Amino acid sequence: MAEITAAMVRDLREKTGAGMMDVKKALVESNGDSEAAIDWLRKKGLSSAAKKSGRVAAEGLIGVAAAGTKAAMVEVNAETDFVARNEQFQGFVETVAKIALDAGEDVEALKGAAYPGAGHTVAEELTRLIATIGENMTIRRARVLSVPSGAVATYVHSAVKPGLGKIGVLAALEAADGGDAIVTLGRQIGMHVAAARPEALDVTAVDNAALERERAVLTEQAQASGKPPAVIEKMVEGRIRKYYEEVVLLEQVWVHDGESRVKAVVQKAGATLIGFARFQLGEGIEKETSDFAAEVAAAAGTAG
Repeated sequence: MAEITAAMVRDLREKTGAGMMDVKKALVESNGDSEAAIDWLRKKGLSSAAKKSGRVAAEGLIGVAAAGTKAAMVEVNAETDFVARNEQFQGFVETVAKIALDAGEDVEALKGAAYPGAGHTVAEELTRLIATIGENMTIRRARVLSVPSGAVATYVHSAVKPGLGKIGVLAALEAADGGDAIVTLGRQIGMHVAAARPEALDVTAVDNAALERERAVLTEQAQASGKPPAVIEKMVEGRIRKYYEEVVLLEQVWVHDGESRVKAVVQKAGATLIGFARFQLGEGIEKETSDFAAEVAAAAGTAG
């Protein structure tokens, strides 16, 4: 039997919103497998979570930069939100996003690139900034998208200044030209992605393992109805279509009108959406929450 730790209970509770004791029981039943525990909770009707939700648990900024038919996005983390308001830190994130346009999305290559006007690398400038501000910082990730023609639009939600904020999106639209209409559409798609949190561009890009997990859960739920196998199959397929509408960008309902599908909006504009990226500051990075951790530890029997 796998050890069920306080951290495992806390993480699963945050992902599913289920009660603490239900979460602990799910982990016990699943021998500590978090993904299987999520399915167990859903099958029991104790969780409505259909996918993992990122946990914003680190500070810093997301930065975006665009040039021609290419755009880049980076996440630079720091220890406190105070640093995100520091002009030196903001300037560093802006510069790193611009450097990524040429250096690419490999973080090590990005850190090894020359920092403009400094006579040293990005990594060395980061070390200098850490010494100056007094907080640990890291360049966590980068993404670069480009199109042969059209535009890669950028969007930052609740920007602290242009191109900097806590949620950033790139939307790559291939079109005959990259005029204002395409750029505007790209920005609208960015707003949609920030709000709707799609996981895949189209149906073919959906993770097969995630799809099979979903199908297994939906099948067991449908079987509980006691209906004939043929009816159950139709029920499951209908729910799979609904699943696609929730996680696939092109299948989602356009947030700007609440009616159209994203794919219809893009087609009407004479464009093709070939890629997107969404960064939310700190998603997936655990942050200490002492009071809640103590509560979880007590329930999990691992306190002390």
